Amino acid sequence: MGLLASIVPGRAQRRGFLAPRLEATAHCDLPCGVYDPAQARIEAESVKAIQEKYQGSDDQEFKERAIQIKEERSDLVKHHLWVLWTDYFKPPHFEKYPQLHELFNKATKAAGATGTKGSTDPKTGDELLGYIGEISDIFWETKKG
Repeated sequence: MGLLASIVPGRAQRRGFLAPRLEATAHCDLPCGVYDPAQARIEAESVKAIQEKYQGSDDQEFKERAIQIKEERSDLVKHHLWVLWTDYFKPPHFEKYPQLHELFNKATKAAGATGTKGSTDPKTGDELLGYIGEISDIFWETKKG
């Protein structure tokens, strides 16, 4: 047996030494307070404001840039909604609020190609903000306990 083998414990000993002594569980991937539907709402408000400015402009260069920014912001809305849907909300929430899956589905579609991402009509922005408002109401109810 070499010097290294006598100093370094065997594989079985290392496993026991490195094994967790305490297992912790949490309802989310990050500490509480990280999730907030306000992120999606702020991006959606930006989308609607861009749609309104687009409608009021005759400047073709401005309109092209507005469409690009609106599409980026719509994607951010979808991202923030997906994080809430997949990371924050858990099975007990979906049991208590059975409409939640459908609500998220409608909201992400409202931010997609058939909604704000593909439209310059501020009505689509209003629709998206309505869905986010409903999600926000449920989110804050779950925070109460």
